[in-house]
Amino acid sequence: MELFTPDYGLVIWMFVAFAILFLILWKKGWPAITNMIDKRADLIDKGVEYAQQAKDQLDKAQLSADQIIAEARHRQADILREADHMKDQIVEQARQEARTAAQKEMESARIAIAQERKEAEKQFRNQVSEFALDIATKVTRKQLKDDATQAALVNDLIDEIETKN
Repeated sequence: MELFTPDYGLVIWMFVAFAILFLILWKKGWPAITNMIDKRADLIDKGVEYAQQAKDQLDKAQLSADQIIAEARHRQADILREADHMKDQIVEQARQEARTAAQKEMESARIAIAQERKEAEKQFRNQVSEFALDIATKVTRKQLKDDATQAALVNDLIDEIETKN
């Protein structure tokens, strides 16, 4: 029962022991504990600062990435516009070359047709001339069967030749 009803001497020794323990803790333990708490607070502050810097860097990287994407889209649009313009130029150039080639072909066809027409006309004239000569020869043979008519015709032709010269 002495624990429930302590003796005054025990209480004083307990108080002295508590005071000595309190002084030791106050001199040695409390500074170590507060030092550890301060270090931990500094570590947490540095971690928060690092996280803030990381967030700022992430925000900057996101802005930079957005700018790069916007620039890439702009370049892509420029390249597509330039490619479309080049396509139009190439198509127009091909059309112009086709027109030029078609005109050259048409001109060469016209020249060939004109030459063929001249050749055909020449052949036609030659054939007509041959027919006319054949007809004239046959007619003259019939008319000039006798020698007197032939001599008169030859004399008329000689007279015409002499009057021309």
